[in-house]
Amino acid sequence: MAVRAGARARTGAARRGARRAAPGLPSRGLHAVCVSRGSRRVRVCIQQPAYWPWLGAIDRIARCDLAILLDHVAIEHGTRTQFTNRNRVRTAAGWTWLSVPVRAREQGDAVPIEHVAIAEDGRWRRKHFETLRQSYRGAAGWAAQQEWLELLYGHEWSRLAPLIEATTVRLLQGFEVDTPLLRSSTLQSRSRKSQLVLDLCLEVRASTYLSGPFGRDYLDLAAFERAGVRVEFHDYAHPRYEQLHPGFEANLSALDLLLTHPAQARAILQQGTTREERAA
Repeated sequence: MAVRAGARARTGAARRGARRAAPGLPSRGLHAVCVSRGSRRVRVCIQQPAYWPWLGAIDRIARCDLAILLDHVAIEHGTRTQFTNRNRVRTAAGWTWLSVPVRAREQGDAVPIEHVAIAEDGRWRRKHFETLRQSYRGAAGWAAQQEWLELLYGHEWSRLAPLIEATTVRLLQGFEVDTPLLRSSTLQSRSRKSQLVLDLCLEVRASTYLSGPFGRDYLDLAAFERAGVRVEFHDYAHPRYEQLHPGFEANLSALDLLLTHPAQARAILQQGTTREERAA
């Protein structure tokens, strides 16, 4: 990783900075989140954690009063929609993956995301930083993010979840989203599928659940209605914007937009065609 000369001498500061990189996560647990909201109606979304998440995830969080990161479940290895430990960014040659190596063989496929260990040898961190530096150093937002990225990739991460939280919160800050995040591992609900979603909503006293489009395939809407939780579906159509290289690649990490159009990032995020449909 091409870190500036002085950055290597800041090892301690880098590690402290990386640990502070997720200030939006509540440190006092569920009670602090719920009590502060009193009795007003609470809109909640529940999402699997993702490394440098895409614009649709940021937009859904922005539309809610509370977002729950589903970190007590296992990574769904081998699926095309698996972005827990990877995401895509733009390069001069098109798009490329940024993948964090995890110790899946040693731990097994059933290990919860909160406990997934990173196969830490430093190479992936150098590769990710160099990919971002080479691809975005000419972008308008690179100078503002470079030092933080040096801190992020200068830290020796032992587990995946804190790294994901750091990248997610950094994006939320960049897009001016102040929705608090809560880890599902700090809650009590341990049911499955639709019942898990409903139980988590009830545990945080949600009045509305904002689901992604795939929720139509498995949510038991009658159960939500009986429990008094309204269900809405969030469909996000990716906005087009000028990228650093010719052509346009949709559905990249939201970091692409934040680096290329930092001043307009929030406005462009909101330009995405979003349809919110209430469940029948």
